[in-house]
Amino acid sequence: MMHTLLLCGIEFTEVKMAGNGGGPAIGIDLGTTYSCVGVWQYDRVEIIANDQGNRTTPSYVAFTDMQRLLGDAAKNQVAVNPTNTVFDAKRLIGRRYSDALVQSDMKLWPFNVTPGPDDKPMIGVTYKNKEKQFSAEEISSMVLVKMKEIAEDYLGTTIKNAVITVPAYFNDSQRQATKDAGVIAGLNVMRIINEPTAAAIAYGLDNKASSTGAKNVLVFDLGGGTFDVSLLTIEEGKIEVKATGGDTHLGGEDFDNRMVNHFVQEFKRKLKKDISRNPRTLRRLRTCCERAKRNLSSTAETTIEIDALYEGLDYCSTITRARFEELNMDLFRKCMEPVEECLRDAKMEKRNVDEIVLVGGSTRIPKVRQMLQDFFHGKELFKSINPDEAVAYGAAVQAAILSGERNDKVQDLVLLLDVTPLSLGLNSPGDVVDVLIPKNTKIPTKKEQVRFTVNDNQTSVSFKVYEGERTRTTDNNLLGQFLLTEVPPAPRGVAKFNVIFDIDVNGILNVSGEDKTTGQKKKITITRGTLSEEEIEKMVQEAEKYKSEDKEYKKKVEAKNALENYAYNMRNTIKDEKNSAKIPQADKKKIEAAFEQAIHWLDGNQLAETEEFEYKMKELEGICNPIIAQLYLGAAGGMGVGMDEYSPFGAGPKIEEVD
Repeated sequence: MMHTLLLCGIEFTEVKMAGNGGGPAIGIDLGTTYSCVGVWQYDRVEIIANDQGNRTTPSYVAFTDMQRLLGDAAKNQVAVNPTNTVFDAKRLIGRRYSDALVQSDMKLWPFNVTPGPDDKPMIGVTYKNKEKQFSAEEISSMVLVKMKEIAEDYLGTTIKNAVITVPAYFNDSQRQATKDAGVIAGLNVMRIINEPTAAAIAYGLDNKASSTGAKNVLVFDLGGGTFDVSLLTIEEGKIEVKATGGDTHLGGEDFDNRMVNHFVQEFKRKLKKDISRNPRTLRRLRTCCERAKRNLSSTAETTIEIDALYEGLDYCSTITRARFEELNMDLFRKCMEPVEECLRDAKMEKRNVDEIVLVGGSTRIPKVRQMLQDFFHGKELFKSINPDEAVAYGAAVQAAILSGERNDKVQDLVLLLDVTPLSLGLNSPGDVVDVLIPKNTKIPTKKEQVRFTVNDNQTSVSFKVYEGERTRTTDNNLLGQFLLTEVPPAPRGVAKFNVIFDIDVNGILNVSGEDKTTGQKKKITITRGTLSEEEIEKMVQEAEKYKSEDKEYKKKVEAKNALENYAYNMRNTIKDEKNSAKIPQADKKKIEAAFEQAIHWLDGNQLAETEEFEYKMKELEGICNPIIAQLYLGAAGGMGVGMDEYSPFGAGPKIEEVD
């Protein structure tokens, strides 16, 4: 009970922070391939559609010689600009360039990735004819900016506070990097929560009224790039995570890759051409494979047809659901392993699982559903919540709770306990890891350990923090290290040190060490592969600069369009049969000449600045408006009608009343 009260106290402390302006708090599912945003409004969660009317937005950022594009606009032009369209930032965030998974993915990405400082992967693009490099945090922050803007457009207010989700199996570095991305995007990240836990919140809220007693819920979350399994207990709206498992590098994109490779080989076999090194061709093929994969969830066979795929050659082929399943069977089987591991860690039998909740678009694949159902001996799968929106739904509920929402539906729905996805420990003699916090320990948590010197007259002690399930240090991830110096020389085992591991509600680790003899202390927040405050501040300023550039570009396009529309409206006005007889021939020639000059100038000055478009607009208005004003003065016929009521273009001096 004390622990529960402490957690509630933490939440109420955060409520005060979150409530200081910044509009409603939103929940963001930052996905590998698609992202989604929701908000608690009118006693329910509203999943917010973007400017295209879509409730999910591609996690794509594109750079051209004129502008930066986000979301649907970026994905829609990927085939013509593959090398400067960035996606899969989530598969890079918090990782090292030398990571084997990064090296493997690089072979499939059309954009360039190079090693940066501290082995950080940097994404290279050409933007406005200049070479630019971005970290995965910056790209993710741009996607978050898009989600923030979608929410702001819908709510009509500035948004500052957000809950952002991450895969349950994300390590400490990936969580911290995601939080950094939120800061760069100008968000106050109230909480980082696990995706399956967010889905469980959505399930808990949806079934709160009908549920009685404790329910054991297994959340199976298979998305575009990551895979998570969490086993949770839900009782009277209280959610406790028992165990978690998964793979941060398994999802729908891997299934797409198998299909793309299948068709590349088929193209080579049938048409004797190798298309594997052509980014534009591969991108067009991948887009068709994504569509085919979706089709195969509802049909036994589908066809892909692509005109002039490579060197003018058209390509048409069919693929059956059985063939698709055969191509991916080893990956589908891989999805079952974490389920078994999760049950084992939670010490729970299959028969004790009450509900199996499907989350993520890839759970629509019939074979995945069948294998999961067979694993649980034919148990029905829970399909009532939208797999694409469940995570954002839960994040929005958590955001509402943290911002002080007192609605009866949410005030009792509190995430009591989450767990650590991996074991955490320190180096010990013999290069083994001494685990302080075992995997699936409930968080927030704090563990202490007393340590002693291992050598005579030792004057410094190094503490290395590791993450993983292996015994040897070399087989685990080194998260960070710190050094206590000026230790008074003494025989081994005399000097005493106190080491504290402290994991907060976001799952982010702080480690501190104290020399009990001298009182010297050292503390670090584990940030392997993440950003310093100075780097974050610099990126925040860069983000503001890009935002300003985007705004200026939009203003420029609007000015260009206004000039073009006005010019064509003027020409159409003088050519209209009703008006033609009323306008003197000389005036018609004057407008026609002005129109020709304006359109000719526009054709040769598409990249002109806003001020130039506005100047040309005034110049054209100066010629046309007096002539058109005379036309509508005559048309008004002394009836006191304003010119705009007649005008087809709604511009120019408004005639309020005619004598």
